[in-house]
Amino acid sequence: MATTSIREVAERAGVSVGTVSNVLNRPEAVAPATRERVRRAIEELGFVRNESARHLRAGRSRTLGLVVLDVTNPFFTDVARGVEDAANEAGLAVILCNSDERREKELAYLDLLEEQRVQGVLITPVDIDGERLARLRSRGVPVVLLDRHAGEGDYCSVAVDDVLGGELAAAHLRDLGHERIAYVSGPMSLAQCADRYQGAAAGGHLEILAGAALNVASGRDAGERLLGLRNPPTAVFCANDLLALGVLQVMVSRGLSVPGDLSIVGYDDIEFAAAAAVPLSSVRQPRHLLGRTAAELLLAEADAPAAHVHRQVRFSPELVVRASSGPPKRTS
Repeated sequence: MATTSIREVAERAGVSVGTVSNVLNRPEAVAPATRERVRRAIEELGFVRNESARHLRAGRSRTLGLVVLDVTNPFFTDVARGVEDAANEAGLAVILCNSDERREKELAYLDLLEEQRVQGVLITPVDIDGERLARLRSRGVPVVLLDRHAGEGDYCSVAVDDVLGGELAAAHLRDLGHERIAYVSGPMSLAQCADRYQGAAAGGHLEILAGAALNVASGRDAGERLLGLRNPPTAVFCANDLLALGVLQVMVSRGLSVPGDLSIVGYDDIEFAAAAAVPLSSVRQPRHLLGRTAAELLLAEADAPAAHVHRQVRFSPELVVRASSGPPKRTS
């Protein structure tokens, strides 16, 4: 089916191409009767404007790019909703990209977003030290780090104090009387995993059980490995709730008691944490607020890049205690 051109609309309405363009972009500049005639021609012909071409002429599209580590993780779903709410209020759409915690996939999406001329990029990066983000900024594309602290760098960032979050989780378990605590993690190369461990280990040694990803499958694998240890821990702190749910599944399937045989604390406090077979204790992050705040910083920089001052926003986490954590079993 052939695409109707703006010239055909002009011929049908008996006006110039420029008049049709004004109706589409500056309707207040066209007399009401002429405007109505053009709109009637548009409807009769089924004309749809070429937004891609218009964006190329304008320099930027009406979109923001959002690159997250794992779109299946409910934490990022809630963060994305916060981004979308702020973008929608500004009349923008969000292109959501999933890096799968893989640097090569992240780079491919950044290339695509630059090609799409997005107004800016929000990203939870696999590698903050990569040159690709710096190249985006050098080409006039604002970048905001999300769920990652930028220090005093050339970026705005919005994150939670993950070191403090790790301290809260481990201190809770130690206060309950646990001495053998393990840290169930995704790749320790991810800043979130490393920071949460740093905080948890500040009060004493933790054995690290690092997996390939921050998902339920990795949590189940860690649970099986825990049961195979000669002197297994009495408690685990997991780098996120999906890992904690995986560990919990293994304990339940083996007929073991949580928290009797193993206390579990997760991180993020996703909705499923409270609804688990044994409701999970977890370190809560303000997920929606993280996304909204990051989007607002990005929009502010895109609107006035010359006057913009970079900000590093850091929220404090909160420990939510539920049934999955309790004192260790007494031994005779």
